[in-house]
Amino acid sequence: MIDTVVVSGGNIQVDFALDFLKKLKKETNRKTSTQTSTSHSKALQLIAADKGLEFFITAGITPDLIVGDFDSLSSEGKIYMEKLPQTSIRRLKPEKDDSDTQSAVNLAISQGAKDILILGGTGTRLDHVMANLGLLLSGKERGVNIRLADVNNFITLVDNGTVLHKDWQYGKYVSFFSVGGDVTGLTLEGFKYPLHDHHLRFAQSGLTVSNEIKEQEARITFSGGNLLMLMTRD
Repeated sequence: MIDTVVVSGGNIQVDFALDFLKKLKKETNRKTSTQTSTSHSKALQLIAADKGLEFFITAGITPDLIVGDFDSLSSEGKIYMEKLPQTSIRRLKPEKDDSDTQSAVNLAISQGAKDILILGGTGTRLDHVMANLGLLLSGKERGVNIRLADVNNFITLVDNGTVLHKDWQYGKYVSFFSVGGDVTGLTLEGFKYPLHDHHLRFAQSGLTVSNEIKEQEARITFSGGNLLMLMTRD
């Protein structure tokens, strides 16, 4: 279950993001209420990565943590930030090796995050989008699940044996890409375009773009590599 949401400074549709957060908080509260007295619950942590703070201002939500060098934050945002005494602020130097989003993710992981959702991580700055996609693989290497979502796309690495339910799908189309090397033995069952024991190379990704779930359940299996899945609505 998602325990941390990082809001970055990319394109973000406020109504979509608010609805997504409401659903996450509802699920978190439901899980907490059903836990036994011997288990430990953790509230959903909200982190603003630099310009991502603008979303919180617009939405009227106070983040738990703000991270960035604030070079892209508006003057109004900087004034607002200083009026949040209960919010922790991590100030970064403009000359750094990580993006603000990566720094926010790294900090969340250092504080125990295991399942992170990034909002505002896509947009017109393709260099930042590529860096954010790299965070998914970086998270996997550290045992942390990281996903990206916007109004039209849900992006995540999938494990061997993943089952997708048609009623739960994010969008009509499902695409797959290999990252960090080839994916071997890729088999897709329950899809409109099934595959069996396919060797997927990034240079030949056209074969696995714009597939669709045909059955009530669709299964994804592969023998090696890192498989990136995009579920898209448009």
